[in-house]
Amino acid sequence: MPHLALPTLTAYLRSHGISVIQRDLNLEIFDTLLTKEYMRQSLARLREEFSPNPGTRMDRQRAQAGPPAERVRWALQQGPMLANQVEQAKATIRSNAFFDGPVGLAAFQTVRACLEIANLPYYPAALQLQSYASALPVDSSRALLQGVADERHNIFLDLYRRTIMSEIMSEKPDVVGISIPSMPQMLAAMTLAYLVKESKLNCHVVVGGPHVTMLREQIAKTPALFNLIDSAVVFDGEVALLRLVEALDGRGRLEDVPNLIYRQDNVIHVTKRKEPEKIENLPLPDFDGLPLDRYLAPHLVLPLMTARGCYFGKCAFCNVGYGEAESFSQLRAEHLADQMQTLHQRYGVRHIFFADEAVTPRNLKNLSAILIERNLPLHWGGCARFEKVLTRALFEQMQRGGCRMILFGLESASQPIMDLMVKGTELSHMSRILHESAGAGIWNHTFFFFGFPGETLADAQETVNFLYAHKHYIHSAALGTFLMERDSPAHRF
Repeated sequence: MPHLALPTLTAYLRSHGISVIQRDLNLEIFDTLLTKEYMRQSLARLREEFSPNPGTRMDRQRAQAGPPAERVRWALQQGPMLANQVEQAKATIRSNAFFDGPVGLAAFQTVRACLEIANLPYYPAALQLQSYASALPVDSSRALLQGVADERHNIFLDLYRRTIMSEIMSEKPDVVGISIPSMPQMLAAMTLAYLVKESKLNCHVVVGGPHVTMLREQIAKTPALFNLIDSAVVFDGEVALLRLVEALDGRGRLEDVPNLIYRQDNVIHVTKRKEPEKIENLPLPDFDGLPLDRYLAPHLVLPLMTARGCYFGKCAFCNVGYGEAESFSQLRAEHLADQMQTLHQRYGVRHIFFADEAVTPRNLKNLSAILIERNLPLHWGGCARFEKVLTRALFEQMQRGGCRMILFGLESASQPIMDLMVKGTELSHMSRILHESAGAGIWNHTFFFFGFPGETLADAQETVNFLYAHKHYIHSAALGTFLMERDSPAHRF
């Protein structure tokens, strides 16, 4: 599934006459890496640089600094067979054969094993399907500036040179915009910025996204980062990016571009922040130009937002709003149904995922009623809170209207910890909702984590006990540990 940032920005810019080429490098990197050719090259590098039986002292020192010898031996033994299987494994994951349990599992395991082999030459850095662990800390600007040029540990240097750099060079864009949703993508993003700058292309490099917004104060105090980039857009980027393009084209001034951090005459400037754009004023996300048939999923899934911001916005562990007053705006259910119908007609998609913080009960109710009335062949899912207004009758209506999955933020099943988190939910409602949602034929996914300040072992055990007691109604789950996010209420207080 594509990330929604690029299609949203693309739609806004194109609606104002700006020519845009959008590229999903998450997809392209994995598609390049998971090939027979790349696997064979990774094995050749492992054999040459990290042989388990090096002959010279220098060879031994290099091998000792590299990946564990047992993993290198495993890779060299199993790698040739896996290299021959990897492209078929990708094809399986992209087909209905993936739904055959043993077949799908075997394909997934092949992909995981091939990822490990591809990572070993860059040890201890590791690129996984869901994240990336850098060899150096990416929350340190000094380490980041070193990491972007680290041929030994930075896998993205090679991957970008194989893929996007030649095309950027041939297109000669005026602006290269890089979206950074999360910290694990920081090195990948800044490596691309480094390569663009190294190429001497006459273009403006701008970064944006949630992680950039979270670090806005630190970015403005780190002039060295502006050796890699020309500017950074913080908070919502549609209007800011349009005004930036216009200013660079001589139709405005950089100081009048909102939400912008930029360097001019060796001075870092921070412009005024504009009011957040209401979601109803934005065009439908534009996925044109993305290779929608190449994602690692048997069926195409496209994301949409029913709202911007969080209608609750109080959870102590969450940094929604990034330390500033939270704003919330949502689409009317009729508008949302129209968007879903348009995506179905334009791209043939039958599966929509709502990427909201949490869909409001009103939209769950009204949208499902409209979809039943229109009889659209669409399935959908999204995040929801354990609100007491969610009833068995509503879940049954949602299921008839195409809802197939709800992702609930359970977080903890200890009421005192839930109260410390300011979750605004009650244990009795959580239990009932899971029963009733499952009974209506909806797949329940839950998120939970341990380690919130004040949590005891007994509190954690209550969560474990709750999960076991509801194992027939919780169909999948994601476990985590508490992370103190910058600008969250827990961080501020």
